[in-house]
Amino acid sequence: MTLESVFQTLRPCDEAALIAYMTAGFPTLDASIDNMRRLAENGADILEIGIPFSDPIADGPTIQFASKNALDHGFRLSDLLDALRAARFDRPVVAMSYLNPLLAWDRDRLFHRMRDVGIVGLIVPDLPITEADGWIDAARASDIHIIHLVAPTSTPDRIRRIADKSTAFVYYVSVTGTTGGRDRLPDGLTAALDALRASSPVPVAVGFGISRPEQIRQLHGHADAVVVGSRFIEAVRDHEPLDELVSSLKQATRSVNHARGHEKGRV
Repeated sequence: MTLESVFQTLRPCDEAALIAYMTAGFPTLDASIDNMRRLAENGADILEIGIPFSDPIADGPTIQFASKNALDHGFRLSDLLDALRAARFDRPVVAMSYLNPLLAWDRDRLFHRMRDVGIVGLIVPDLPITEADGWIDAARASDIHIIHLVAPTSTPDRIRRIADKSTAFVYYVSVTGTTGGRDRLPDGLTAALDALRASSPVPVAVGFGISRPEQIRQLHGHADAVVVGSRFIEAVRDHEPLDELVSSLKQATRSVNHARGHEKGRV
């Protein structure tokens, strides 16, 4: 399944995609792969796998903790690629990595390996759009999408440049700051999403600070996908059951009428 096909399937149902994040190697590599499978089996439409890095400037304490744990236990990107090849998920997989771990590889070889194991998209939060062309071209040669971030502080000119270079979807960062759950969504978020969707040629995903079903319901009709990350890491850390958590979050992505029909279909 491709990223494009996910959005094409969900759009007629008035349903947003749930993008579920897991840090690779936390608490172990095998456990993180198993947890990704559970996310997929219980409702995640797209899987995002985070590549640990020692200085994750965009991540809050929860994901920083998971990344440090993975690195302390000897995480290697090559091991993750081997594990993904064996896993063969039936959902699109998007990798999230800071630039530094990627620079240790030959770029073309890395993208070839990624595509070979089922990775179809790559988010690089510290890759400036002004320096992205070489990465975009190399990724495109392996049929991988570079997914760009738009922040609340992005200027209209920068947003236009990002939209012009985007293919799969644009990732809107809901807050200025780092990842992690918030008690409430920021003021003006839905208006900002509406404006971005009106100008973007590709679907719009929103993430950072989203952790509860009620927050996802507030975003209905304003985003094509929602990204949940820290909440899943917290569940793994605290030994909470993932199945019910992801199911409840996925349920919130559905319109009221579609959700009722889905529930009837399960009876």
